[in-house]
Amino acid sequence: MSSQDKQVGVDLGLTDEEKKELLRIAKTVVENRARRKPVPEFLPSGEKLNEKRGAFVTIYKKGMLRGCIGCLEATAPVYRTVEDMAEAAAFRDPRFRPLSEDELPYVELEISVLTPLERISDPDAIQVGVHGVMIRKGYCSGLLLPQVASERNWDRKTFLQETCRKAGLPVDAWKDKETEIYVFSADVF
Repeated sequence: MSSQDKQVGVDLGLTDEEKKELLRIAKTVVENRARRKPVPEFLPSGEKLNEKRGAFVTIYKKGMLRGCIGCLEATAPVYRTVEDMAEAAAFRDPRFRPLSEDELPYVELEISVLTPLERISDPDAIQVGVHGVMIRKGYCSGLLLPQVASERNWDRKTFLQETCRKAGLPVDAWKDKETEIYVFSADVF
């Protein structure tokens, strides 16, 4: 799976060098932690890397999902969010055992830097391949990144149904007036 092959997401103004720096940070965290080495202090050079943004880090092993954790809230500079989410995706995703040093040659990292969530009232506003979706009803919530629908060739209805399923809700819960639907975009690299 190559991030260059994807035509999803939006441009949030990060330069190619800033994207490379975020990828270097994520890779360093994952590799050092897997090898039980200390993680260095990162001092990012790009101005945009100090902006507060939510982000997800996704780990693939031989093209298959190996971990994905993110933070929607823009509470820290994006480089710190990426640092924390890389560690979480590799070692604390409850769906997978912690990443081992032996797996390092087979993993690829993908970063999704997010725009803020925007609540919508009309599901027709969702643009597959541009928007990620979060659905919330009561104590249940689920989120899928923009690239998920594109990678699986889902239409809008399937995207909504699968987000409901991830939330632990019936697949048609998105039609319920009490269900909150949010969209966001991401710069995926």
